[in-house]
Amino acid sequence: MSETATPESRADLPAQSPPVDPAETAAATHQAAAPGRLSWWHGDGGEGAKRNLGLIAVLVVLVAIGAATRSDLYSNPDWVWDNTLTILKLASVVGVVTVGMTFVIIGGGIDLSVGAIVALAGVWCTTVATQSYGAGGMIFSALTVGLAVGLVNGLLISYGRLVPFIATLAMLVAARGLAAEISEKQTQVSNNTFINDIASNRLLGIPLLVYILAAVVAAGWVLLNRTTFGRRTVAVGGNPEAARLAGINVRRHTLLLYALSGLCCGIAAVMLTAQANSAQAAMANLYELDAIAAAIIGGTLLSGGRGTIIGSLLGVIIFSTITNLFAINGLTTEAQNMVKGGIIVVAVLVQQVQFRSLTQFLGRNRATTS
Repeated sequence: MSETATPESRADLPAQSPPVDPAETAAATHQAAAPGRLSWWHGDGGEGAKRNLGLIAVLVVLVAIGAATRSDLYSNPDWVWDNTLTILKLASVVGVVTVGMTFVIIGGGIDLSVGAIVALAGVWCTTVATQSYGAGGMIFSALTVGLAVGLVNGLLISYGRLVPFIATLAMLVAARGLAAEISEKQTQVSNNTFINDIASNRLLGIPLLVYILAAVVAAGWVLLNRTTFGRRTVAVGGNPEAARLAGINVRRHTLLLYALSGLCCGIAAVMLTAQANSAQAAMANLYELDAIAAAIIGGTLLSGGRGTIIGSLLGVIIFSTITNLFAINGLTTEAQNMVKGGIIVVAVLVQQVQFRSLTQFLGRNRATTS
């Protein structure tokens, strides 16, 4: 015979939970979510913003030093505005090269040939044969040469399995030699008025070179932060093997990164040719060091996997401001180079400390979660 349920047996059943007030639930959810929305500043998500604010603070300090040392100049608002445009114009060519360099370094590579590519593209586009096709032919020639040399770099590194340092160092020597051979070690004058006016013309009082820099930076920012190409660049630079296992064609992507760097060099060649109204094999000397230094100052990790376009732009502007500061105070180029070298060393040391701290934090977080 079956047993009949008694009050004692029913007491063993779990009690029903009390009714939930939707208003209290929404309030609790809002309170829990609010710290999460603010915690990005203290985590890895706010690292780029904090670094950029630090770079802006460095710019403010440099301006304050300039105002203190040359108060006679900084007391004139017209001079300050013209000097600001001069700094931006000075940063424009190196800034365009730095955008391409930033992508390459984030992708885990390095490109030592960017200055030589600028020289080769500039010399090629100012030959008599090329100038006979007009401004369009000169611009097309510079962009094509830059893109082609970047593709060669990418092929040697991604499919030839050469170390980026060796491949691009060899390209540096080869491109400079080819530029000297084409120009016969002579300065080639640009006779095209449209090209030459790029550096002298202004729109709303701002030089066209600054607009070109802004356009390249904006395109680079969108490409890195809002496209699959940018996410794959970070993935390849952070862990190439994991990126390969995730379905990313690492070799092809590396090829595209160096092609992008070469294309930026082609754009910079047109800008530099417009500034000098000429081109020669020795132009854009040490641009590779300036671009690498600016990217490092801007927070791009040398080992790859992290970097920002805005940070790299601020790094370029900082170096241009230092150059301008030394110029208005009549200081030597040697002292300027020593200061730049010290800044690079400090930036790398700061990167190492921050990366080590982040790694330790992630390790402790994993251990706590386990």
